Amino acid sequence: MTARTIQPTNWAPAKGYANGMLAQDGTLYIGGQIGWNADQIFESHDFIGQMEQALHNIVAIVEAAGGSITDITRLTWFVIDKAEYVARQREVGEVYRRVLGRHFPAMSMLVVAGLVEDDALLEIEATAYLGPDA
Repeated sequence: MTARTIQPTNWAPAKGYANGMLAQDGTLYIGGQIGWNADQIFESHDFIGQMEQALHNIVAIVEAAGGSITDITRLTWFVIDKAEYVARQREVGEVYRRVLGRHFPAMSMLVVAGLVEDDALLEIEATAYLGPDA
């Protein structure tokens, strides 16, 4: 068996990439998720709104693969405005806990000059481990 593409059923198709790839060993690699919805439309042009949507997107991919939030082992954040992230730490924490609860996987954050989608304010990629029977 080779890696299996994971795509939530109600999502617009990804163009040129996979939203998720489930490896034979049960590791789920989730491509960078931005703050657009299942139809690839930005409903928010605010950092916190996009962050919440990106986290929901990650959860949707994990669940489409048969996993749950507690299977997420790593998050890598790419933000274009460090000052906004730092200034809004309270809101970041509130939204994070609302979506992921008190599950805190290994995390990294990078400040980047820009993202491919011009309206994107951040991108988050993730790894989850669902086990060899996934």
